[in-house]
Amino acid sequence: MLGSTSISASSCYVENARRPQPTSFTALRKSVVCCGTDSTRWASDEAYSVILDSCASRKLPSLGRQIHADIIKRKDVDGSAFLGTKLVFMYGKCGCWVEAEELFDEMPQRSVFTYNAMLGAYVSNDEPWEAIGLFDEMLFLDVSIDAHTCSCLLRACSDAKDKFLGAQIHGISVKYGFVSNNSVLVNSLVSFYDKCGDLNSAELLFERSGRGDIVLWNIMISAYATKGMNSEAMAAFEEMHEFSVTPTAYTFVAALKDCEELLFGMQIHALVFKYNLNSDRYIGNALVVMYSKCRRVNEAARIFDRIPDRDIISWNSMLAAYVQCNLFDASFDFFTQMMRDGREPDKVSVISALSASGRSGNLLNGMELHGFALKRGMDDDLQVSNTIVDMYAKCSKISYMESALGRIPDKDSVSYTTMMAGYVQNFCYMKALESFHDVILQKIDVDQMMIESLLQACRGMGCISKVREIHGYVLSRGLSDTVLQNTLVEVYGDCGRVKTARNVFQHIQVKNVISWTSMIACYIHNGLPNDALQYSSEMIQSGVELDSISLVSILSAATTLSALMKCREIHSFLIRRCLHLDASIASSLVNAYANCGALHSSCKVFNSIVDKDLVLRTSMMNAYGIHGHGMAAVELFKTMAGENFVPDHVTFLALISACSHSGLVDEGLAFYNTMLCEYKMEPWPQHYACVVDLLGRGNRLREAFELVESMHMDPPPAAVWCALLGACRIHSDMEIGEIAAKKLLESDPHDPGHYVLVSNLYAAAGRWEDVERVRSLMKSKGLRKDPGCSWIEIGNKFHSFVVNDRSHPKCDAIYGKLSEITAEVERAGGYRADTRCVLHDLDDDEKVKMVQSHSERIALAYGFLVTASANPIRIAKNLRVCGDCHRFLKLVSEVYRREIIVRDINRYHHFRDGFCSCGDFW
Repeated sequence: MLGSTSISASSCYVENARRPQPTSFTALRKSVVCCGTDSTRWASDEAYSVILDSCASRKLPSLGRQIHADIIKRKDVDGSAFLGTKLVFMYGKCGCWVEAEELFDEMPQRSVFTYNAMLGAYVSNDEPWEAIGLFDEMLFLDVSIDAHTCSCLLRACSDAKDKFLGAQIHGISVKYGFVSNNSVLVNSLVSFYDKCGDLNSAELLFERSGRGDIVLWNIMISAYATKGMNSEAMAAFEEMHEFSVTPTAYTFVAALKDCEELLFGMQIHALVFKYNLNSDRYIGNALVVMYSKCRRVNEAARIFDRIPDRDIISWNSMLAAYVQCNLFDASFDFFTQMMRDGREPDKVSVISALSASGRSGNLLNGMELHGFALKRGMDDDLQVSNTIVDMYAKCSKISYMESALGRIPDKDSVSYTTMMAGYVQNFCYMKALESFHDVILQKIDVDQMMIESLLQACRGMGCISKVREIHGYVLSRGLSDTVLQNTLVEVYGDCGRVKTARNVFQHIQVKNVISWTSMIACYIHNGLPNDALQYSSEMIQSGVELDSISLVSILSAATTLSALMKCREIHSFLIRRCLHLDASIASSLVNAYANCGALHSSCKVFNSIVDKDLVLRTSMMNAYGIHGHGMAAVELFKTMAGENFVPDHVTFLALISACSHSGLVDEGLAFYNTMLCEYKMEPWPQHYACVVDLLGRGNRLREAFELVESMHMDPPPAAVWCALLGACRIHSDMEIGEIAAKKLLESDPHDPGHYVLVSNLYAAAGRWEDVERVRSLMKSKGLRKDPGCSWIEIGNKFHSFVVNDRSHPKCDAIYGKLSEITAEVERAGGYRADTRCVLHDLDDDEKVKMVQSHSERIALAYGFLVTASANPIRIAKNLRVCGDCHRFLKLVSEVYRREIIVRDINRYHHFRDGFCSCGDFW
């Protein structure tokens, strides 16, 4: 093998390297002849070297292979170490590291340059462990190393996050004196420490380097910006001037690369103008990406328009900005404009446009883009094909999705994961599970994302046995990570396996905010709000930073319990941390305060938000509704309509419900007709139930019954019959009531609450035989009525009571206070017990005792004992307040001049001065 590794070149070869490079094999071969004669071996090597460098820089592996073949044909069997090194370098740069490795292994003689070329091939192709293994071989063979070797290895250590080996390389570099005279190696060291999370070491090296290298400044500014240390990044820009270093375009690109904070991005933008780089294309592209991440798409568009020599990256960045900001129509128009301007879309453009089609459900555009990709041969690209599969899945075209998947010759893990996710999105859970068998048979790599789709399929089916199977598979294959463990907690929770979910949670070694939120959501989903609040306290104590989703989950638990103090704690936490109230948190706070009886606090939160979205306005409407302020909800809706907000189904549901709670019958019916006629919305079962309740309040039971019979749903949902049955009980209409009772029990015979409603109807009419018949039927089906329970929040503790409860430590004092209140209300308010709500055929004295020991009265007495007389008493109950307790609480509020707020299963009751906000209809 020729051992010369000299890389000096004569002027003719240098001149050749400067000329436009040939693009065909014939032209390349001619250039070899032009650059030297066959008799001059060194000249031929140098000519091949120049051409191979051209193939590497222009990523032309096919031409490189032909040159490789020509070298083999023209030279002796041993070949040249110099050209062998160049070939390894070329294959590595062209992404063909396996071919580079094969050539390297066949070379009988290797220099340090050859090893460096192979190290570079591994590193540039994301194979850091292969590079580290080759370094071990170099040490074993006692191959000498240089500064370039250390630079390559430091990059490999960065990618592998192997800080220990990187520190060893640092030591070797110092030992051999590479660090003192090689700025490239210093830059590699600083970059290595930054990527391994040791910013202090990176800063120390930076300070000792003399700070004269612009590349080093770029690395540090990028490090600060990536970690969100924006003030440090800006300080670095200012220090550059002191060290007479002028920032380059790459400096600004590095700072903007991961920027998601608008203020910092705008500061960088201002510096771009200061250094007169506003016409630089690369900076313009980076600014477009930055503004799109900050959801300032208009500003991104202005930057795009000012880029003088836009390239395909400019167009793709702007297209991605529209897609990221959910401006799908604009993205389609932009794609069309792109072609009108003569810019041929590449696969990145097509992928963005396909993504917009899928996310918007625009099948027609998606199919046109599919045709475009086929026409230009882009469907051969696996990423494009997988995006086409995803687009059809999101457009709910399963058959098209399967057809597109079938056209992919070499499916990868992403292909199957996309297909499984598509099946899950379209409720084809069994197909998702069946496709996993194909993955196993074809020996496709199974990753965490695929397992997550399978678990979501099991969640949809409610199949706990399959969840356990997949859990076992994950453990046996060592696929478990924090993301999958979090998903397992969610799925076990949704399937009602709280203990198993808790066990998985406890085995998560590094619990992040998603882990805690998943466990909290599990408790909420399974009716354990107290446990959810306990875990939320532990989460905060553990130092985990709460995000908007975790805060919404905690608020949901507080809402379920009517825990006003907990809601105030969370609100205070947000204020102390100076956290911005985004739409989801603001809506949750409005809902939470409303469900804790603090409507004025809901109003304060609502009024403090400048940009109120539809969800927030709907939440406020609902808050007004459950507290009996129907006209306020109506006025809010009118204001919203005047601001060109388009209401959705949930908005109308909150509005009609608010009208029902306030007795605004005609107004509620008018809004229902507006929903049908003006907005062309098909009613949900909940809308029908609200309208039936609305008509029932006005004693228009015949109209309500006719509405139920005219519904487009067959059979009508149980919620509609419940609403009609409740109205019939209040207005003593047994004719329609019995029809509703029969239909209700037929529609859902397994809900114990329905039997209680029917019993209430017969009990109100004194038909005790029918009451007993319904109770016997309920018992024969193994159903039990939920026991009535009331609770009151004192400080941070909840005190719960059931009927005739004697378990509280202050039991004697509570019942003494209740007797005192009852006697005073009988004396001053003329109260006499109404026993018609008692569902048992007992004598009158027993009925009176039963009514007077209802859970809400016990909670009321305890509230009188432990709260100041100026404060309202807040009580929550899991069932509807009975008629006698409702009248009793009105009289207590009048006699004692005390506000009493009670939340039952339907709504809020504000008792004040002998009146209730519900208007005696609930």
